[in-house]
Amino acid sequence: MFSRGSSTEGIGEKAHTTFSRGTGSAKGARMSNVGISQVVFLPQIAPTMLLIAFGTLIIWSASLTIPEASFVRHLVGIVLGLIVAFFTWRYDYRTLANLSTALLVFDALLMIMPRIPGLGYSAMGMTGWVRIPLIGFRFQPSEPAKLITILLMASLGAQYNGRIETLRDYLKLCGILTIPFLLILTQPDLGTGLIVLVAGASIIICAGAPRSWVLVTIGIVVLGATLVVVTSMTPGLPHVLKQYQLNRLIVFVDPSVDPTGDGYNLTQAKIAVGSGGLLGKGIGNATQSGSGFLPEAHTDFVFALMAEEFGFLGSTVLLGLFGWMLFSTISLAQRVDSPFAKLILVGITTMWSFQLLQNVGMCIGLMPITGIPLPFISFGSSSMVAQLMSVGMVQSIWRHRPKAA
Repeated sequence: MFSRGSSTEGIGEKAHTTFSRGTGSAKGARMSNVGISQVVFLPQIAPTMLLIAFGTLIIWSASLTIPEASFVRHLVGIVLGLIVAFFTWRYDYRTLANLSTALLVFDALLMIMPRIPGLGYSAMGMTGWVRIPLIGFRFQPSEPAKLITILLMASLGAQYNGRIETLRDYLKLCGILTIPFLLILTQPDLGTGLIVLVAGASIIICAGAPRSWVLVTIGIVVLGATLVVVTSMTPGLPHVLKQYQLNRLIVFVDPSVDPTGDGYNLTQAKIAVGSGGLLGKGIGNATQSGSGFLPEAHTDFVFALMAEEFGFLGSTVLLGLFGWMLFSTISLAQRVDSPFAKLILVGITTMWSFQLLQNVGMCIGLMPITGIPLPFISFGSSSMVAQLMSVGMVQSIWRHRPKAA
């Protein structure tokens, strides 16, 4: 009897031990999940990875009919971007808050690198690439320079703690922003210049610039842009804009002016978007890009390619993922207390939003045609690495936030 009792007690202890281990495992799993959310901002990383997956599918489809759309190169760009994003996530972004001078020098160096003899590489009428000697590796310095400009303006704007009180300080910020903007125009790359200008301006506004100063600045910029267009169209006056840039503006206003010339790309893009219908033609069945009617279908006009293959439904899903990513980044800006972090997030959100608006808008005739890629979707390793580096910066802000945030 005693032996049996001892045996029964042993079984009870064993069961209790097993139960305790199970509870410990469950608790450990819960702690593991909590740990991941403490160092990775899941609401932002989830839509980003889905966008990358969607873009990979689109580029794979494009590679079936477009020889330049190398699927292997696209995957290499993603891998490199993820590596850069990982190290950016691990890096403490707060160390950059007081390095505005170094950031300005580095930003200017990136902008002028394509103009350095022996490094610059020209393509499609623009000297915007750098070719590394011996290995032949090419990249576009202006892509990472977008993020460097955002970091530069955020480090300067954070010094005012949400209120720019003197006109001198406001003009100083605007003057520093014009440095990378003017340097990128020397390539010439107006599209990237506009991204830098808009992202930097949003940071200045959110840094506490008075509304009246901002409105006056916008008026001056609009007036200046009008004068540039007018003088570029008038014989005998200085032509700041290139002829192809003027032609893009003309066909944007009226595509019927030259439907087979400068208006050809816009016309074909609109045909591709419209022919997709509700559900699209299916993967590999995009006749506009597959038959060569739509130029640069895997880069500048990738949204038109996607709309033709996946239709209105696929376009809605894509825009929904972008909306999810953008709003999650904005929500993080509202949660953190650091002015530097807030302004970085404002600049990155503006950069992504402007690129999305411009790329999609030019494919449907709502924006003039520029060479601005669609983030995480367009073919191009330089753009992919730079966009993922920006994601890494967002994640670094979450990782190194005060735990009470």
